[in-house]
Amino acid sequence: MEKLHLTVACGDYDRTKALQDGAVQPEGIRLNYLPLQAEEIFWRMGGHREFDASEMSLSNQITMVSRGNAPFVAIPVFPSRFFRHSCIFINTDSGIQKPQDFKGKKVGAPEYSITAAVWIRGMLQDDYGVKSHEMEWLVGGQEETGRKERVALKLPPEIRVSPIAGDKTLNGMLESREIDALISARAPSSFVKGSPKIRRLFPNYKEVEMDYYRRTKIFPIMHVLVIRRALYEQHPWVARSLYKAFSEAKERAIGAMLKITNTHAATLPWLFAEVEELKALFGADWWPYGIEPNRHVLETLIRYMQEQGLIDKPLKVEEVFAPNVVGEFKI
Repeated sequence: MEKLHLTVACGDYDRTKALQDGAVQPEGIRLNYLPLQAEEIFWRMGGHREFDASEMSLSNQITMVSRGNAPFVAIPVFPSRFFRHSCIFINTDSGIQKPQDFKGKKVGAPEYSITAAVWIRGMLQDDYGVKSHEMEWLVGGQEETGRKERVALKLPPEIRVSPIAGDKTLNGMLESREIDALISARAPSSFVKGSPKIRRLFPNYKEVEMDYYRRTKIFPIMHVLVIRRALYEQHPWVARSLYKAFSEAKERAIGAMLKITNTHAATLPWLFAEVEELKALFGADWWPYGIEPNRHVLETLIRYMQEQGLIDKPLKVEEVFAPNVVGEFKI
């Protein structure tokens, strides 16, 4: 029988490398894997439905599901996870010395709804008592002008979100202190270039993030794998086939770090020390796929999204994913 030809757009990750080079083949599928940057994937998939399946912003997918108009079906594969304490940047003249100082400040974000911003706002609220409505939000292009929200916002009136001027960027506004702080998945170029005006809120972010995980058991999920709904409805078996293949590819990547001890699987001189630290903190699998190992993380994100005005009512975790990838078969 001829295999189904599918194009999948996803990041260039070690955990998907076996899918890129063909070492792992999804059952019944001939895969065309396009390794692209997340912003390009989201724009092309969200706006033009260019791919059969792709990486997608988890918060955007949850918002679309809550509104009943999601054009995609998600499977519990999480290509991107990221602790975000390192992604809060402040102007040194802003008066911000600690997280509680964010109250009353102007804070920039490429989009109010991006998953990184949802997690950061949630952390600021839960750990430091700073709520979304206590800041003024300015959104737009970080390095280039013209960026807009991918999903239309329907926010309560107490949450103030405004687009920046069409000729400005958040990076420039942070350096000139037109905004006090920036939260973003990417470090602003002014910080990368060493501007003395910009610093991280948490310079010791690894220490802070490890403490956060010990307290909360949350390793924030950023992106999820989605399938075009029309394709899923025609071929529902594709969801389980892709889930199994992505899981196997991820296991191979982690296995290379755990099993090969005479050489480094990645160009990191202290890789083994890092792996030992990860195992001590997380256990054997520090990047789990599936619903049950991630239920607490997913429920927390859904709660944050409701508290931040991005969804009107809470969702059950199972509502976010394709029904036939909820749970596992037994022998």
